[in-house]
Amino acid sequence: MLALIQHYPLLIGFVLIALDMLLWHLIAAGRRALRIGLRVGLFLLFTGVLISAGVSPLQPAPWAEDVARNLLATVLGIAWWLFAARVVTVVTGVLLVARSSHTGRLLQDVLGAVTFLVAIVAAAAYVLNLPVKGLLATSGVMAIVIGLALQSTLSDVFSGIVLNTTRPYQIGDSISIDGTEGKVIDIDWRATRLLTGNGSLAVIPNSVAAKAKLLNFSQPNDVHGVSISIVVPASVRPRRVIDALEKTLQGTRALLSNPPPKVAIKSASLESVEYEASGFVASMGQKLEVRNHMFDLAHRHLEASGVIWNADTQPARAWNRQRALLEDVRIFRALSSDEKDSLSQRMTSVEYLADQVILGVGDTSDYLLVIGTGVVSAAIRDGDKLIEAGRMGPGEVLGVEGLLDADQSNAEFRSLTSCLLFRIDKEQVRSCLEERQEVKTALTRLQRTRQQSSQSLLEQKPAVIKKGGFLSWLHK
Repeated sequence: MLALIQHYPLLIGFVLIALDMLLWHLIAAGRRALRIGLRVGLFLLFTGVLISAGVSPLQPAPWAEDVARNLLATVLGIAWWLFAARVVTVVTGVLLVARSSHTGRLLQDVLGAVTFLVAIVAAAAYVLNLPVKGLLATSGVMAIVIGLALQSTLSDVFSGIVLNTTRPYQIGDSISIDGTEGKVIDIDWRATRLLTGNGSLAVIPNSVAAKAKLLNFSQPNDVHGVSISIVVPASVRPRRVIDALEKTLQGTRALLSNPPPKVAIKSASLESVEYEASGFVASMGQKLEVRNHMFDLAHRHLEASGVIWNADTQPARAWNRQRALLEDVRIFRALSSDEKDSLSQRMTSVEYLADQVILGVGDTSDYLLVIGTGVVSAAIRDGDKLIEAGRMGPGEVLGVEGLLDADQSNAEFRSLTSCLLFRIDKEQVRSCLEERQEVKTALTRLQRTRQQSSQSLLEQKPAVIKKGGFLSWLHK
């Protein structure tokens, strides 16, 4: 065997290199430890073959008189340096990925390039016995020329290193770079790639991302801001608008109580005033739904407060509050305009202060109640405690039990803010049910939806709290 190695070192060396490449591609990428172990083992075996054959990668080939043998030994020496660079690059890459997942990939590429450059210079110096000093001096001049030509590219590379080191964002984060919003799908040595909301791909150079104003909507993980802006004519008193927007925030149950939501005036002019209502949600996926809900609630509460959006536009008919409110009540949408006019004339108002029970669990009301202004909380009973099921605002109804069946209310309705409700005698509603099948269908759908929501809420299991720390260690 030793004689075979000494006479055919190039053949054995090429066989080992080919075997390394073959095994690397045949073994699945998930079996990382096996791939790295085989590569290191084959490299050590390759080194042993060279040493046994009398070839050293640290000096030129010793057979100057034998041209063929000298050439083979030189090729093996150069191959050893490149093989070593590949092993070092792979092992370094495993360490970097283990530390910081995708963020180590850019540093791995840069270190890999530097490692191969060092290997090439070392092979030229030790194996080929070239004058490295002159080569380095020449390459230094070339490096300056190439560096000036690739200034922007090098800026992207080093900016990418800074971004991957400081980690202002990661793959999967939703960010905004100079107004370009999207989800980060890749960060390489040159650019950051974003998947925008309309499904297109945005490529942001790392040098631009490092200097630009950057917003990371995914950090911190448990708090995500959501806000809406409302522009109202300057003739409307700010207190009325702020009060309506505060009710909007109170009526949005998905908003976190800490940090507390708030209303602020963003800007003002002689023509209009811009208001901002903002809060926080626990999940990034909630933002769009909550924001749309806030806009709808803001419209309803502002309308309930009598805020006119455009002072130059007047409604086609001068409706009172009761009549305008019926336009927003879903179960009465099928009624004609004359029927709504007649019904609104029989509606009476009743006021509630904040934190007053409007209808208790099991209470039966002779009236259908329509919320005119304010926020009402609906809670269902779960054993001895009440669980909030939802919050209601202007245009929503309560006290529907008894219209279609004899069931009593299984929820408690309590005012969260001061409220103005309008009462409709249930006998009048029953006459509408008899005359209009659409009203009965809408009321049936409303009751079914509320029952399903209540049942779903009661069936939800509390999250299991995992034990941690010292007690967890003792249990193990």
